Amino acid sequence: MQIAILTFDGFNELDSFIASGILNRLHAKGWKAHITSPTPQVTSMNGVTITRQKPLEFTAEADAVLIGSGIKTREIAQDTDILAKIRLDPARQIIGAQCSGTLLLAKLGLIGSLPACTDLMTKPWVIEAGVNVIDAPFVAHGNVATAGGCLASQYLAAWMIARLGTVREAEEAMHYVAPVGQKQAYVAQAMAAISPFLPVSAEPA
Repeated sequence: MQIAILTFDGFNELDSFIASGILNRLHAKGWKAHITSPTPQVTSMNGVTITRQKPLEFTAEADAVLIGSGIKTREIAQDTDILAKIRLDPARQIIGAQCSGTLLLAKLGLIGSLPACTDLMTKPWVIEAGVNVIDAPFVAHGNVATAGGCLASQYLAAWMIARLGTVREAEEAMHYVAPVGQKQAYVAQAMAAISPFLPVSAEPA
């Protein structure tokens, strides 16, 4: 499984790095989550500069795409050149968006009137884009999911693993990263958030 984690200038580190860390727990099974950006380097909202692993065009061939958020998302949402390079196919790909990344999904026409999640700070912008924002950490409609709040990135990662792999693998990945002494509680909370949005046939293997 090849996964694109869309990461732009001004990105939120928690969105990109938490998801990348959890998804890459399955590297032994051939999974690889790539930091995917429009430029060779991008700098986070807190001044951390990183080098991309894949260009933005990689979104067209990835099995899954996760769109992170950041302080420049409103600018990106108005950049037609960047949006044109984000080629998504919900019929073939698993797609998720985090916080203001939901705004980009809306601009790409992948939300419409469906309920979606975002963070509290960017909620007004997403509503302005015509999205029906709900007060929830995670929601999915078929192959498209949105999450609200920085730490909800773990739910997007777990959902992607459960959809592209198995529920058991999602539980194991969450168990690995969860705090010692609270692992079962963290796994239970994550699975409670995503389970209503998994196919009926998705059961622990």
